[in-house]
Amino acid sequence: MRVLGIDPGLATVGYGVVDQYQTALKPIDCGTITTPAGMETPQRLIMVYDGVMELIERFSPDAVAIEELFFNQNITTAMMVGHARGAAVVAAAKCGQPLYEYTPLQVKQAVVGYGRAEKKQVQEMVRILLALKKIPKPDDAADALAVAICHIHCAAMGRKLQAGWER
Repeated sequence: MRVLGIDPGLATVGYGVVDQYQTALKPIDCGTITTPAGMETPQRLIMVYDGVMELIERFSPDAVAIEELFFNQNITTAMMVGHARGAAVVAAAKCGQPLYEYTPLQVKQAVVGYGRAEKKQVQEMVRILLALKKIPKPDDAADALAVAICHIHCAAMGRKLQAGWER
C-alpha cells in the first residue's frame, strides 16, 4: 500500500509518501508545497490544489491521509489553514483517491503510542519507523510522514478487526 500523507497549511503544505510492504515501511519522498506570503489567497489555494494534484499524479497513492484542523487560539490562521486543507481535499477527491482524515491526537497515538506526545517525540518515531538517519526537515514534511504512518497503522488495525469479525 502507498499512502500520501498531508499536513495542511496555507504557506506550507507538508507531504510524505510511504509504502508498506507487509510490516515494513519505506519512505518514498517527502517535502513541502509552498505559497508566497504576498500572493492573494485564491491564487495560493490554486497552488495548493495544483501541488496536491501533481503529487497524486506522480506517486499514484492507494490512499490520501490528511490531518484534520487543530484550532487553538488564532481563528484567522485556523480559517486560512482550513481553506488550504479544503483545496487539498478537493484535489484528492477530484483524482478519485480514497481520503482519510485524522486528528493530531490520532496521529500521535498511532505513531508514538501516546496521544499527547510532544512534536519531537513524533518526529523521532517517524525517523525510527522509517529507518531514517535523521529527522526529516522541514517539520511539515515530518508531520506529513507521521500522517501517512498513522493511516497505515489504522488501516492494518481495520483489516485485523474485519478478519476477526468474519470468523
